[in-house]
Amino acid sequence: MSLPPDQPTTSPPEKPKLTPEERRVRQADRLTTIRLRMAIYLCLEDRDIITPAAIGEALGMPVAEAPGLLTRRQWREGDVARLQAAAARLGVQVQCS
Repeated sequence: MSLPPDQPTTSPPEKPKLTPEERRVRQADRLTTIRLRMAIYLCLEDRDIITPAAIGEALGMPVAEAPGLLTRRQWREGDVARLQAAAARLGVQVQCS
């Protein structure tokens, strides 16, 4: 089905472009997130904490949130702070620069 000639086609709105500074900050957050997740995983593994319920309890989070925080691939605002809080709760030291 085609549109009548008097109706222009609409394209989806474009995503706003990130500035170079925003890209640098996002990349730094991404690297920090990876380092924190690895350190937390290693700590949990050393303590034989593997079930979602045990992970949630160890991190002080609801069972549905904790495994997601450790495995999600999509960047979300506030993940770095949540991971830093989880690492502090476990006593994990991470070099984030």
